[in-house]
Amino acid sequence: MLTHVTVTVAPHEDATRKLLVPVGLPTPHQLPVHFDISGGAVSLTGECTTGQMAALVSPEKDRPLSIRYTYRDGGPGYPEAMFELRANRFTQAANDLVEDAVRIAEAENDGPAGIQALVNVAAEKFRYAHPEVRFNDGSEEIPYLSCGLTEGSCVDINTYLIALLRSAGFEAGYVTGYFFPEEKQGYCEDMHCWVVTRHKGVVLEWDIAHHLKMGTRQVRCGLNPKPGDRVAVAHSMGLTFPELGITCEKLIAEPTWISASGQLEEVDLEIRQQKISKSTNRLRENSGGASSSRRGNVGLV
Repeated sequence: MLTHVTVTVAPHEDATRKLLVPVGLPTPHQLPVHFDISGGAVSLTGECTTGQMAALVSPEKDRPLSIRYTYRDGGPGYPEAMFELRANRFTQAANDLVEDAVRIAEAENDGPAGIQALVNVAAEKFRYAHPEVRFNDGSEEIPYLSCGLTEGSCVDINTYLIALLRSAGFEAGYVTGYFFPEEKQGYCEDMHCWVVTRHKGVVLEWDIAHHLKMGTRQVRCGLNPKPGDRVAVAHSMGLTFPELGITCEKLIAEPTWISASGQLEEVDLEIRQQKISKSTNRLRENSGGASSSRRGNVGLV
């Protein structure tokens, strides 16, 4: 099975603006096999802390950009760099958070139970929402949440969970991508993120936000507690693109405009998914598909 994801970006009023676009991420479930962009000239730029590459797009004036990912079922696993510790203001935990994480993990009989306990703690601290001010805004480290419920999106919840897990000595990684709910039939509105743990070679995936949206704090490992499909596009937090003047950006997921000062700005976009069997795809290739003019291609095979 092939999964095609198309992200359409409306033109910016400033025709000189460039767009930063992640190019796709392999997982145990999928492998990115193709990436292309129509509507602009494309080059690659590197992120210096994780080694990830991203597309840098110079759009054609007054023309929408079409970004297309193709994933094949089955993949090699998550990148090793995703599990590496890199201290920055989005990953460094406050001392009292570290102490709490260690205490919780040590109270359990083994590693898997410790991981589950920390996941449960993170779930108990948040109410799913999209607050204008995030719980760690303005902080140089991830603050400890002592009591009560804090409003937070998947980004906020997973930021706290990663801090808990790593503070207790567990390998954990932060993944960004898109989730397409079953009921929306191949459409989503924005990015999504999830957490991956690795303990003694066993990789588990966690999506607390979806459990909370479903009205439960009984979190189990697995990607889709809420029915749907997802693809991964990038990983980690605190990203730096030196050639673009971007320093310690929290994450990349959706395409973003780059301001003159190196700030990333939201785009007006539409995100669609289509799943096609390999046999159907071969028939299309043999029949000769129409090609777009001025298309930037990055082969990922």
